[in-house]
Amino acid sequence: MTRVLVVDDEPINLEIIGEYLEGEPYQLTFAADGDEAWEALDREPDGFDCVLLDRMMPRLNGIEVLKRVRADKRMQTLPVILQTAAAAPEQIAEGVRLGAYYYLSKPFDREILTSIVRAALYSRRAQIEMAGRLKDKHAALSLLADGNFEFATLEEARSLAAALGSQCENAEAVSVGLSELMVNAVEHGNLEISYAEKSSLLLKSAWESEINRRLASAQYASRRARLRLERRPAELAITIIDCGKGFDWREYLEISAKRAFDIHGRGIALARQLAFATIEYSGCGNTVSVTAPIAAIASTQPCVSECPHPSLP
Repeated sequence: MTRVLVVDDEPINLEIIGEYLEGEPYQLTFAADGDEAWEALDREPDGFDCVLLDRMMPRLNGIEVLKRVRADKRMQTLPVILQTAAAAPEQIAEGVRLGAYYYLSKPFDREILTSIVRAALYSRRAQIEMAGRLKDKHAALSLLADGNFEFATLEEARSLAAALGSQCENAEAVSVGLSELMVNAVEHGNLEISYAEKSSLLLKSAWESEINRRLASAQYASRRARLRLERRPAELAITIIDCGKGFDWREYLEISAKRAFDIHGRGIALARQLAFATIEYSGCGNTVSVTAPIAAIASTQPCVSECPHPSLP
């Protein structure tokens, strides 16, 4: 059962959130202030899939709870939705800097609230799924010196991301970061789903079905994104190229205040912050290169094999 911790010092807000999320497949736990919330989190660090956290509270406020969550290795990737009526850019920037990757404004809108919670939980499920994939990977990939790969579907992207991430020091974070970049190559690059279109699709819970529809269409069926791997002495260098027209990637390297309340648009910034030593876009934005330190065990393996795919340009 998916568990959501809802934190607010106003009983009416707890009641509204409970009513809006009624009927969703979540088990809700309510906390009346930050101290109560932290006690629940500290007691069950793996017990919740998402925290819906009020910013302004007496005693321990939401910002202090957020700081504790991000400082605790047991909960560093736990999605936190910061709900607030304080929408000044500097206040939003502070929350984003501290790791509130999802924002919800007061007064609550039912559709936006449910969509933001679904987006945060989707991210959490992706993290958990990636951790499971990592357990299934074998040491054989550590023998690969250089390789070229192609992928077209979300499943192919996530599977390849887990395989390559398993070779790195921070395996789970790198795998999630690669998955974000590769999914972006599929949806926005190859399939040309715009930012606005994805927002609309997510609100209607139709994002993945639209991806599958486009993958089966004559217009997009032959498109495949490419990934080039280079194993260096202490790091993996990875380049991802899609078939799209590109985009202005510069505004997505950070989670900006103007997009803090959007349902999506955090993937590139999260990848940059959590996963990679470097991240660099080139050309029109349809090519991204990243580096990540190799895990000690993987880096000691001999590099004797080369993937037989044709070389990328």
